[in-house]
Amino acid sequence: MLRIHFTPRDLTRVTVATNPAPLWEVLLSLHMLQHSDGRLIFEDWRRQVRAKVAPEQMRLLLELTPLRGYSPDFLTPAEPAPDFETALELTLATPRQQIRSQLDLLSKYRPVSPWTRELAQGERSSLQKLGRAIRTYHAAAIAPYWKSIGTHVSADHAHRGEALARHGVDRLLSSLHPRVRWVAPVLQVLDMNDRDLYLDGRGIELQPSAFCWQVPTKLRDPELKPILVYPIQHAPGILRQGSAEPDPSTDALGSLLGSTRAAALEAAVAGCTTTELAKRCKISPAAASHQATVLREAGLITTRRDGASVRHEITQLGIWLLSGHGSGKTRQPPSDLQVSV
Repeated sequence: MLRIHFTPRDLTRVTVATNPAPLWEVLLSLHMLQHSDGRLIFEDWRRQVRAKVAPEQMRLLLELTPLRGYSPDFLTPAEPAPDFETALELTLATPRQQIRSQLDLLSKYRPVSPWTRELAQGERSSLQKLGRAIRTYHAAAIAPYWKSIGTHVSADHAHRGEALARHGVDRLLSSLHPRVRWVAPVLQVLDMNDRDLYLDGRGIELQPSAFCWQVPTKLRDPELKPILVYPIQHAPGILRQGSAEPDPSTDALGSLLGSTRAAALEAAVAGCTTTELAKRCKISPAAASHQATVLREAGLITTRRDGASVRHEITQLGIWLLSGHGSGKTRQPPSDLQVSV
């Protein structure tokens, strides 16, 4: 198992990402293409992606991303990036020596091919070819589902925030995933290679992912920023395609709940107070309180005291309802959740 060792300083520097990481979703979705697990959730997605991405470009990417073993760290940069294009630029700007050493490590798990040999030589044309393949794949496999992925990751963030606020950092770490155990001051990640990672005051970023399956993962290089990617709770509908703005005439969720209540449910994805709920739905605070009460009694949101106000957060049942229907533009929280103890 992987053992992640925390110091007291590390416990004050744990963050949970509010948004999905585009290149982690690219990498982990390439893993999901290579086996048949999770058919109820991923099978339609697999069929559509295989039909859209040219075999030659798919071959290039799969040579870099074996289902088991090692995938080069430069495919998922540790530096934060606000969007896919910025993240891809970081990948393509990886120093030549770093690319070469990581591809040498990859060769222990997958035979060297003409393509990986060319890439290891650091030729500009090979990096351009990699960039085109990743962009093509992202456009087919990730971008159409980005709104749905973001909704689920935002909800996971809200639940982690609730665990932290009510029970502290111990609950956050101990409830992260069934294959993760918190035996203070060590976080044990089962099913990973036997090794120790010492944070040494750097803290760690917890990154929820839609395509991470069954077991958390991380960057291989211990000198890079510590990031632990873990699976969100999967449910049918998590990879629903959809535009940012729906057609009100075909808004099934709005027809079911009413447009105001549907908007209130989506506002709760990122978590909000009653005042914030009123502003987002353009209704009075009294009306917002009523809508929250109805949603809470239906088991679609939870409400907890947060200082002088209350905070409303969506439940997993609410997420499943949104995944099956959808009603509007997802509101993202303003910043990462920062743990303080």
